[in-house]
Amino acid sequence: MIRCLLLLSLVAALGSAAEIDFRGGKPGMVPKDWAVAMTHEGGAPKWEIVEDATAPSPPYVLAQTSTDKTSGRFPLAVYQKANFADGSVSVRFKPVAGERDQAAGIVWRYRDPDNYYIVRANALEDNVVLYKVAGGKRISLEPKGTPSKSYGVKQKTPKQTWSTLSVDFRGSTFEVFFDGVKIMEVIDTTFITAGKVGLWTKADSVTYFDDFRFERRK
Repeated sequence: MIRCLLLLSLVAALGSAAEIDFRGGKPGMVPKDWAVAMTHEGGAPKWEIVEDATAPSPPYVLAQTSTDKTSGRFPLAVYQKANFADGSVSVRFKPVAGERDQAAGIVWRYRDPDNYYIVRANALEDNVVLYKVAGGKRISLEPKGTPSKSYGVKQKTPKQTWSTLSVDFRGSTFEVFFDGVKIMEVIDTTFITAGKVGLWTKADSVTYFDDFRFERRK
């Protein structure tokens, strides 16, 4: 079978589940079927295929490489061929650089750059936080069973190392996993209809991503 020359490989696609890697990508390019966007203002994001010998699916990964330090700047890469309300998403990620932030996130129920859910890990803060972005405003959501106004959960997030972040979402319930271990559950009803899925970073985070997996549930 001829591998698509522009981008990623769809290495497993069974019914409503898929795994996407970037080993068939072209360095310096945005993968086919992905769209670049950004929440708030700042320097333009730069998502591109880069080579990484340590990649889970070598030789290429998808990277966000722009380094604008604007703190409220959120680069997005949105996969255009998946749109669903309930399911799961996971990704392997490696924080590479960033003075202000070293963040890696998963987006789901994405409507537009101002309305979506996002869960992110941060290697400078060693925590994982789930937010909603509603009307362009990013609001952290308290994990279930924690004190009022809790800001995510503490989670060691190593730099220059591949980790796995995943989220399972059904209705108003979101379960977050780090390296396969459940670390929190969040309840929210702001967005309940179908939306796209994708990836997210913050400020000057240079972050590598690989093995993007999603599953749609009826």
